[in-house]
Amino acid sequence: MPLHYILNIKDSTESIMLGRAPLLPTFFPFSMSYHVSAEGHGSHALIVAFVVAALSWWVLSRRKASLPYPPGPKGQFLVGNIFDLPPHSEWVAYNRWCRELGSDLVYLRVAGKGILVLDTLEAANDLFDKRSSIYSSRPQFPMVGELMGWKWLFAGMEYGEPWRERRRLFTKYFSPTAAAKYGPIKMKFVREMLPCLLDTPEDFLEIVRHALGGLTISLAYGLPIKKVHDPYIDLAERAMVALAAGSLPGAFLVNVIPLLKYIPDWFPGAGFKRKAKQWRKLQEDFRGIPFEQTAENMAAGTANPCFTTACLEKLSESKDPVQQRELIKDTAGIVFAAGADTIISTTQTFFSAMLCFPEAQEKAQEELDRVLSGRLPEFDDEADMPYMAALIREILRWQTAVPVAIPHSTTADDVYKGYFIPKGTLVMGNVWAMLRDEKHYPEPSKFSPERFLKDGKLNPDVLDPIQIVFGWGRRACPGSHIALSLVWLTAATVLSVFDISRAIDENGNEIEPSSGVQPGLICPPLPFKCTIKPRSEDAVELIMSVADTV
Repeated sequence: MPLHYILNIKDSTESIMLGRAPLLPTFFPFSMSYHVSAEGHGSHALIVAFVVAALSWWVLSRRKASLPYPPGPKGQFLVGNIFDLPPHSEWVAYNRWCRELGSDLVYLRVAGKGILVLDTLEAANDLFDKRSSIYSSRPQFPMVGELMGWKWLFAGMEYGEPWRERRRLFTKYFSPTAAAKYGPIKMKFVREMLPCLLDTPEDFLEIVRHALGGLTISLAYGLPIKKVHDPYIDLAERAMVALAAGSLPGAFLVNVIPLLKYIPDWFPGAGFKRKAKQWRKLQEDFRGIPFEQTAENMAAGTANPCFTTACLEKLSESKDPVQQRELIKDTAGIVFAAGADTIISTTQTFFSAMLCFPEAQEKAQEELDRVLSGRLPEFDDEADMPYMAALIREILRWQTAVPVAIPHSTTADDVYKGYFIPKGTLVMGNVWAMLRDEKHYPEPSKFSPERFLKDGKLNPDVLDPIQIVFGWGRRACPGSHIALSLVWLTAATVLSVFDISRAIDENGNEIEPSSGVQPGLICPPLPFKCTIKPRSEDAVELIMSVADTV
């Protein structure tokens, strides 16, 4: 079985298949290929790594005292469970281990690091919610935080006051009660997709990506977005590619041995520091350029209302203005980086589900036609569309964008169900397994929006996937309501005027859609083609009327 943890001593990104970079840092340390370079000083560094692993293992063993660790694969001396890690679909392997062990916990040791996977919602609630005081931090990776400068991104910040300040500022402006003030701009960007889908339906994913990326930049900075090749969206995507590369814990040995961050740039094997300097510039541009442009627009009186303008207008005279601006700059950057790719992935899954389950598409369109009577959907319509609400929940459950949640990190030793959990353990929720728990979702492999309905309404007795997919406790996603509303509006708007069907190959045969997903922290469906056509001439007229107003 191939090793599952990259130890890229050469620091060559050529061994990393990035593809589309997630808009969140890839904190998940697995699902990667193994690569060890024997060039330069690689062998010496590998020896150091194993010595560090051995010492870490010995320290943890001494702290174990009389209590056992949670159950898990036995592992091997020094390297622990590194050979047990699955090459792909690790969420399935974690669930299988739990079933075999008769446990909702599985514990692994990889190079001296403890990793605890929670396989049920009950375990996640017990630790992440009820014991949030010690389960709310994040593991830190020197390449990203210190060398590339992404320490301000609160999705990966350690739990503490800097994290709380940024989260408070974000939730103050983007609270559910304030949703009405940015509802119109969300509707504008979603409707702008329709003429593009009519003209170039084969580019549906790029159209969705551009629209949702533009929306988040407009919300954060109020900057106008070009229809193609927008410089802010392009900058953000390049920055996210670098962030994804640097976040892989094994891609750079400094993430395994933090002391390496102190070696000089000219030292053999220090190529990672030169890469970090290049990527740091991208991070600084991503964080600074749109913010400074908005500040300049404010000074000129041409700025559009947005998060940045609202915050800069309310600077407190009793606080340090420089610190306040830095806090606003950080949080504005977070608005774009906090989840657009998750939304895009879920939207892509929506298109995939409509291909695989045309009967669900027909039922949703019947409801849309009945409620809308020839107009486009608005947010107020959601309450009158229980089937659409159930459809979105089943899409979230059927093929979740993040099968294994971003890991938490314990800040103190703990005991749970008689098991010892050391300080510094990475603790991850197996979201995929929770969404397929037969106790909550009978026939979990079946795509069935009806499972969430009873007597024509959402059934409150069925576990809502929203309680799982957006995290737990103090690290729950503060923008979940934005993501949900965008996915709902996008799905309802597209289905109201378009039919989504299977693509046709050169021989006139339907192309069978794939049900697989891409590996990574965020797991969108594998690339697929589909046919997107207007439902009628009336639909074309409605789309063209939108084109005349955007």
